[in-house]
Amino acid sequence: MATSDLHTPVMLDRCIELLAPAISRPGAIAIDATLGMGGHSEAMLERFEGLQLIGIDRDPDAIRLAGERLGRFGDRVTLVHAVYDELDHALQSAGIESVEGILFDLGVSSLQLDEADRGFAYAKDAPLDMRMDQTGELTAERIISDWSAAELARIFRDYGDERLALRYAQHIVAARQESPVDSSAKLVDILQDATPARLKNAGHPAKRVFQALRIAVNRELEVLETALPAALEALAVDGRIVVMSYQSHEDRMVKRVLRDATTSSSPAGLPVELPEYAAEFTLLTRGAERAAGEEQSSNPRSIPARLRAAQRVGVRSRR
Repeated sequence: MATSDLHTPVMLDRCIELLAPAISRPGAIAIDATLGMGGHSEAMLERFEGLQLIGIDRDPDAIRLAGERLGRFGDRVTLVHAVYDELDHALQSAGIESVEGILFDLGVSSLQLDEADRGFAYAKDAPLDMRMDQTGELTAERIISDWSAAELARIFRDYGDERLALRYAQHIVAARQESPVDSSAKLVDILQDATPARLKNAGHPAKRVFQALRIAVNRELEVLETALPAALEALAVDGRIVVMSYQSHEDRMVKRVLRDATTSSSPAGLPVELPEYAAEFTLLTRGAERAAGEEQSSNPRSIPARLRAAQRVGVRSRR
């Protein structure tokens, strides 16, 4: 099956619409910071013939598959195996100072979800891996096997908003004393057994725990906190950034970073705003946009998506 048949890009038309005024210019450069299987990148390259694109992904399989998909665009495409907080280094190595467009499509990719042996999906029995980059050392199994109950409870609570965080952590620690917890099915059984009867119908008990483990394995929030400011810094004047997030922790971080970037830093009481304090960015979206109902019906992975975008309007004077 062709890669394009395996992957339906989320909110594709809206992403292109927001980026178009910046990346349609002659000689424009765009970064797809979360390349995945290349669906968004392919659409950008097809619609804007002069566009140069840099695709970044931490997953070697994604780089390979996207490379096959985008091969027809030749030297208009540069693919980089890296985590997106290394965006600035990727640009430096390519001798590029600034770009016109940047896209982040955060979270786990279709490729990773659909490959059962990657361990991302709690509905499929597989080794507890969850590495987006399988050259990394930390896996979900190592976390489950080695981390204390307090450490497990912290990530379940902080990364998964799991109200039974401590209870689940304690049951995991008790279970691993009897036998290794090395598969998704074993972990799901532990969580189901630990869930009080009154909460059995309040959603699958593994959903938030698996999300928390994935975020911890891949350091997703730490990476994003570094990547967003670097991405804003890399944008040329009138350049645009589009960010899609799929869970509340990511979206809150995106909202905060864009809010700060679009807020004047003028001291209170000044009669006029001085240029050196003016905001460098302006928001292009009101709040977080959602996929239309028709898209949510045809592509369920678009349901949790939250899209925010901004444009650089100037460069603050450096004193």
